Amino acid sequence: MTTNDLMALLPVLILGGASVIAMLLVAVRRNHRVMHAFTVTVFIVALLALFREPGTMPYVIAPLFVVDKFADFNTGLILAAGLSVLLLSFNYFEQREERKEEYYILLLLATVGGLVLLMSRHFVSLFLGLETMSISLYGLIAYLRARERSDEAGVKYLLLAALSSAFLLFGMALVYAEAGTMDFVGIGQYLAGISQAPMTVVAGFGLMLIGVGFKLGIVPFHMWAPDIYEGAPLPVAAYIATVSKGSMLVLLMRFYRDVNGYEYTILWWVLAIIAMASMFAGNWLALMQRNVKRLLAYSSISHMGYILIAFLAGMEAGQEAVMFYLVAYVITSIGAFGVLAMLSDEKDDAEMLEDFSGLFWRQPWLAAIFTAMLLSLAGIPLTAGFIGKFYVVAAGVNAGLWLLLALLVVNSVIGLFYYIRLVAVMFQPQEGAVVRRRLPFFGMFALSALMALLLWLGIYPSALIAVIRDMMLTMG
Repeated sequence: MTTNDLMALLPVLILGGASVIAMLLVAVRRNHRVMHAFTVTVFIVALLALFREPGTMPYVIAPLFVVDKFADFNTGLILAAGLSVLLLSFNYFEQREERKEEYYILLLLATVGGLVLLMSRHFVSLFLGLETMSISLYGLIAYLRARERSDEAGVKYLLLAALSSAFLLFGMALVYAEAGTMDFVGIGQYLAGISQAPMTVVAGFGLMLIGVGFKLGIVPFHMWAPDIYEGAPLPVAAYIATVSKGSMLVLLMRFYRDVNGYEYTILWWVLAIIAMASMFAGNWLALMQRNVKRLLAYSSISHMGYILIAFLAGMEAGQEAVMFYLVAYVITSIGAFGVLAMLSDEKDDAEMLEDFSGLFWRQPWLAAIFTAMLLSLAGIPLTAGFIGKFYVVAAGVNAGLWLLLALLVVNSVIGLFYYIRLVAVMFQPQEGAVVRRRLPFFGMFALSALMALLLWLGIYPSALIAVIRDMMLTMG
């Protein structure tokens, strides 16, 4: 590899090298505070590494990777999301008796896998990134060994992720057998040179969609989500909802663009049906939940359905809407799970509706943050979530997706009910003396910053939109 190659891959190399150093630190001496500070520093350094000399864009590291503004933007998003999760993790794990240090090693490795996915343009790098992230997530989900649901969630994710990887590999094999290449651009060139895609390739794409659909948690590959969100530690649930899903969504966008997926009507209809089913299933099942973890899990399924509408709208406006919605979704999801983590104690997570009763009178600032996150998820004005839905609707109108947009409006109304119900619970009058617990500084700092960003993007979205448009124009 050349020096330019190494500079292009610098964030991945920093995190990969840091994971080795982290293992040595644990071997020498266990210290939770030192490991947390080290990992936070590594994420900050990796973020700063993105401000390297840009050079020629897109920069191709043949045959596996492409580094362009699209990859850099999403690398920054994933690293910022991981840093936010880290800030919310320290106090959560400090309260628990389990050995805490290996958590940070697994988080570093999972993020390395996610960053590899963002830059992938080849089946080999796709699979390596996916498995690096997935294997790390097995351990992260089941990390709290003393909690029965955590072990159960880890085993479920292990079995289902292994099954989805098998479908993904078989699909890749079918496409490779027909196209003779595993490079995304090469597959696109092969398909452009023939009048009709062979059934082998269509079947391969279908099998690959099963593997991708599992990671995105879309219907009918969604049944793992509520159990895993409920059983996993809260910072891990936030990580899965944002970093894991975001990495796979970005990969899907690049692959679909490189192989000219919009030309294949059958794929469009399959994704449209999945989008409709995800919106309805996610929202209706969320309506029945009293467990807030499961409510957020089903809510995330519906939000993936909303994102798919923008994805189906086409290349320019649609993919710009996808990226803005993804940013808003990452902010709100980490913020929502972060509030739950702040309210949890050493014995139990704050997850039932009753745990939030009268929260405004006990922790007014935390209740204000959670309210902002829920209103953003509902798509209420002056939040990033509203602007995200506005751009999804605009992209859908531009593409004439009237049925999908009508279903989006109906499901947004359904979702509004269970979000507002949770807000109403927080503002219920509190009986008796109000007991206020001291909250950790770094966790509250992260949540406050997320809320400020949420409101800023809801009031002044044009700066982010300009960055996204410039990024999409130079996508390799």
